[in-house]
Amino acid sequence: MPLPQNPPAGDPPVAGAGLAAPPVRTAAVWAALDPVVGAGPLQVLDVGGGAGVFAVPLAQLGHTVTVVDTSADALATLRRRADLAGVGGSVHGVQGDADQLGAVRGPDGGPDGGYDLVLVHAVLEVVDDPAATLAGIAAVLRPGGRLSVTAANRAGAVLARALGGHPVEARALLGDRDPAPARSRTRPGRRRFAPDELLELVRAAGLQAGEWRGVSVVADLLESTSGADPDALRRLELELAGVSPYRDVATGLHVIATRGAEQS
Repeated sequence: MPLPQNPPAGDPPVAGAGLAAPPVRTAAVWAALDPVVGAGPLQVLDVGGGAGVFAVPLAQLGHTVTVVDTSADALATLRRRADLAGVGGSVHGVQGDADQLGAVRGPDGGPDGGYDLVLVHAVLEVVDDPAATLAGIAAVLRPGGRLSVTAANRAGAVLARALGGHPVEARALLGDRDPAPARSRTRPGRRRFAPDELLELVRAAGLQAGEWRGVSVVADLLESTSGADPDALRRLELELAGVSPYRDVATGLHVIATRGAEQS
């Protein structure tokens, strides 16, 4: 999945021993994580990690991963996937809520001093209070630990709805309104964020935010039958992820932040 350390600029992720290349749409996330996960072993917490899309590859790299998710079905899938990959002993599923991490404990109560890395991918869109959730997550990071957070990008959602032939929904998203209020009566609405909003949330949690990157700048705009070469598309995604104006209309946003050593 992740790259070897210090890969040549612009190169796509190269599979490690026994690991496949990452999906095109998450290639930029893995590339940004590589300098963090290339050293180890690490104690990793994956909040909302569900079926183990990130947890299992990280365990294959030698890290110990605790996945917190509200879905028992997703955690069952995680267990099967981890066992099939031969890393069942390194992946631990805990049913719980991202908003109540203080009440959620791993198999050993969590590592002394906190986690080295916490993943919060596609979680802030659906929690009750994103600021409170991030504050709770910051508290379980060790000093110097890293947070990887992804969130839906409002500008990308506007573009996707417009290109999909839904201009009314696109205009609603542009004004930060629910694009489908009728559906929201039966399921929670989903937030989208502007880059500065996501960075402000991270900083308000007392974390030092790095540069934000776009996730899936073009991959989600292509039809599955487009015939685009995956390796070429992966290279393009990596080159566009950190460059405006292209990253500004990506499907998602990605930030890696650090907990300062002075925090208590």
